[in-house]
Amino acid sequence: MAPAPIDPAIVDVATPKKDSLPIPAPARQRLLKAGIDLSNGYPYRPSRPLFLQDVYKIRSADRKHIDAGTRADKSKKNLLSAATKITDITANIGTEIEGIQLKDLTDEQRDELALLIAERSVVFFRNQDISPQQQKELGEWYGDIEIHPQVPQVPGVPGVTVIWPDLQATERPANFRNPGGSSVWHTDLVHEHQPAGYTHLHNDTVPPVGGDTLWASGYGAYEKLSPSFRKFIDGKYAVYRSAHPYLDRENPEAGPKYVERTHPLVRVHPVTGWKALWVNRSMTLRIVGLDKAESDLILGYLYDVYEKNPDIQLRWKWTPGTSVLWDNRITIHNASWDYAGRHPRHGTRVTSLAEKPFFEADAPTRRQALGLLDESEKEELVLYGN
Repeated sequence: MAPAPIDPAIVDVATPKKDSLPIPAPARQRLLKAGIDLSNGYPYRPSRPLFLQDVYKIRSADRKHIDAGTRADKSKKNLLSAATKITDITANIGTEIEGIQLKDLTDEQRDELALLIAERSVVFFRNQDISPQQQKELGEWYGDIEIHPQVPQVPGVPGVTVIWPDLQATERPANFRNPGGSSVWHTDLVHEHQPAGYTHLHNDTVPPVGGDTLWASGYGAYEKLSPSFRKFIDGKYAVYRSAHPYLDRENPEAGPKYVERTHPLVRVHPVTGWKALWVNRSMTLRIVGLDKAESDLILGYLYDVYEKNPDIQLRWKWTPGTSVLWDNRITIHNASWDYAGRHPRHGTRVTSLAEKPFFEADAPTRRQALGLLDESEKEELVLYGN
């Protein structure tokens, strides 16, 4: 299969890469069961854009987005009554649901799942029998599917990204001191005009030990800040960059450049109406309006708040056939590479793009909205307001 662009204006000037890694057995079984054509190689690679200008044009216009969670029954009765067991992973983030197959969700259950993700940030489903096509169809319910110009995809199913660390390691070598893949705290696609909302990762192949994924709550990170500090960062904007570099067509000798977009440092979720801190160490460059030294100091502190408070985090141990859906608007995540390539890990991912990030000064925190504030927090709010 010849490489094709996700935009007709993109011409792949690089030599097409021929992948030759053996597909892990559980992954191959799942792909063949789904009718995926593997005869032309796996995975499929779109034509890669060379120039920054082409990438900016891919998704630069405003798109109408109505979050499925806004349509949901607030009790989530259709979803929760169908489950055999519901377990909160921690007090502040993460819920596991048992007894439900994602491919069989009704429209009402899909909407209620969106609401649950917006509230709990990450929701897990083990023992899922779901094809890449069904995974994409569910993702389309939650928004426009992101088709990435730089990453491998399932043949014939554009928008279903292949997550295969062994393949990534052939392009970007990894080792114990410098682990590969996504082993750094980050949020997906922050450089988009309308960044990622819900992401669905299904892992069909996992190592027997290791390969856990960690998530941290943006609601919780914001709540860890003092009311006075919240007032300082509320309404400020930051510059966010892409993971991949490109050349400037007008000045290619200047070297690689990144897609950059400006979004609120604190954003409000359209479903819950709660404030969340929206920064990540990998892709947040600077705070608009501050000197570099000031911006670096503040961002460094915000990264630490997000990354170093275990009570707003969870660590998930995968089992084969597990799906997880999380909200990129209110989380950061980190994939542990502690298995170091000794065992295969393979999955497919679908990301639904959401609204343009926005801020509302009078929006509450999660703890305010749920009535969870302790007396000291109430006193701080009276004294300093937020």
